[in-house]
Amino acid sequence: MDIKSLTKFNVREFSAVFALIALVILLSFISPHFLSFHNILNILVQVSTISVIAAGVTFVILTGGIDLSTGSMLGLCGVIAAGVFKATNSPILAVLTGVGLGAFLGLINGLVVTVGKVPSFVATLGMMTAARGLAFIYTKGTPISGFPSNFRFLGSGYIGNVPFPMIEAIIIYIIAAYILKRTPFGRYIYGIGSNEIATKLSGIKTNKYKLSAFIISGLLTGFAAIMFIGRINSGHPLAGDGYELDAIAAVVIGGTSLSGGKGTIIGTFIGALIMGVIRNGLNLLNVDTYWQGVVLGVVIVIAVLMDKKSGDSEEVVK
Repeated sequence: MDIKSLTKFNVREFSAVFALIALVILLSFISPHFLSFHNILNILVQVSTISVIAAGVTFVILTGGIDLSTGSMLGLCGVIAAGVFKATNSPILAVLTGVGLGAFLGLINGLVVTVGKVPSFVATLGMMTAARGLAFIYTKGTPISGFPSNFRFLGSGYIGNVPFPMIEAIIIYIIAAYILKRTPFGRYIYGIGSNEIATKLSGIKTNKYKLSAFIISGLLTGFAAIMFIGRINSGHPLAGDGYELDAIAAVVIGGTSLSGGKGTIIGTFIGALIMGVIRNGLNLLNVDTYWQGVVLGVVIVIAVLMDKKSGDSEEVVK
């Protein structure tokens, strides 16, 4: 990775940071409640689940793929983990089940893409539909609710005044950043997204790393499911509805290219914060829910257009 590419990464990342700072300043003037301690904690808790999912999705998008199944997988992993807890009363077993199931579903996605040669859009779209259906079959449409504090801690606990879910998210991002920036695995992930054919010709087993990216996405989605259960005290078959789009939006807003090979995990974290701040600010301003969707949609389109413009500029330079 040359100096020029590193500079591009930094510019994209800093652009997201500047956008976040501008939003915070603007909303602090518009609403006197925005910068309150309680509201800031509320934003951090709400963002934590999406940010964990988005961290996994970043790996997939960096390879040039897409994962549309994370929201439905969260719902399925959540109800299965909830059911296991109700049957065994073991928080550890329930957590391992939820995370393990997420990794397994990610493995299926990856195998369909790498072995079956099915485009990731189609493969994960199929998983999205199947996982949601299985969640409803398992629960018969009835939420599984009522959990003790020891099981809910991962999603609603605090250490001092700091929400534990946010601490978990930060730890996950530190690990992900190290993997992507400091290990051969990370370099191969970027290489596949930049030029898969060249990477394969250099002797790298690209399918192995693409498969791993989907497994990571599924694993983190399973963990996010445990966090979600803890926050709402329920395993619901509809949990995570639309989260796949929020996660992808966070990745794109954070500067990762949908064509793969360009972006940073820190940018994804900033993108998740931007989405959380926008959604929270619109709630404080009593903006109708439907109009909130319109605003977020416009933000996503602008982010994609900026990504395309950046890509076009690079082609002109070349």
